[in-house]
Amino acid sequence: MTEEIELYMHHLRAERHASEHTLRSYRSDLRELRAFLSGGDDARRQVPVRRVSTADLRAYASAKLRAARRSTVSRKVSAIRGFFSFLALRGAIRRDPAAQLVAPKIEKRLPVFLPIDDTERLLNGLPSGDAWAARDRAILETLYSSGLRVSELVGLDWQHVDLENECVRVFGKGRKERIVPVGEIALDALRAYRSELRNLGEQGIETAAVFVNRRGGRLTTRSVARFVKRYALRSGTPVAASPHALRHTFATHLLNQGADLRAIQELLGHASLSTTQRYTHVNLDHLMKAYDGAHPRAK
Repeated sequence: MTEEIELYMHHLRAERHASEHTLRSYRSDLRELRAFLSGGDDARRQVPVRRVSTADLRAYASAKLRAARRSTVSRKVSAIRGFFSFLALRGAIRRDPAAQLVAPKIEKRLPVFLPIDDTERLLNGLPSGDAWAARDRAILETLYSSGLRVSELVGLDWQHVDLENECVRVFGKGRKERIVPVGEIALDALRAYRSELRNLGEQGIETAAVFVNRRGGRLTTRSVARFVKRYALRSGTPVAASPHALRHTFATHLLNQGADLRAIQELLGHASLSTTQRYTHVNLDHLMKAYDGAHPRAK
């Protein structure tokens, strides 16, 4: 299965424009399946994909997935189904043994977001003084101002940032391009950071990427997540802040201030309005709390 797994990875990268995170997860999931089918010694004994049966896959699921979280099981089943569907469509196998595998339903949780006061405390408490403090400020201000996915943020190049027209061009899931506005405070943070970077250009830090590390390399999503968590803890924010929490915060605050749901969908780059509608539940909760706190006969 080794060759077929790598062919599928190439398909996901080149034709489906899957993220590096998805590629890593799916490759790991399929290698785990390969190891199970080969009796744990996948380095020497390869199992031809045409011999894999539905019973084999069910045995794998029973042995390996019974104690896993629903979200993990759902991802692994998705990886396996996609892999064998890919092989069936290309004629590498006569029948798809994974067609009858069913992923468990995942309970949809409400998005985690920061109240306005906590958001202000987080952003107002950011440090200043050098290029790296300026970078971190620009990162958090841009995340909150534009609701970007962290992968979109770290993928930004300076050519994608239009300071004059106050927007950025981002490439979301499936490499879908969209233009997202940026607020004035975030723009000021980006300008200050770019000015600091230019000063560092003499030290060899000169790159097309917007957000870089101290060696001049593009920041990773994990690095940004660590920055956000550190500053959130420092500010005393009770919510477990993350880059995605700031994306949820962006959307929730817009909705609470009366923004149109379809406009928020466009800003977030959601393919389906149903994904954006999660924020209406958050908004309803906000309204119910206001009602309970204000109406004399609410209780």
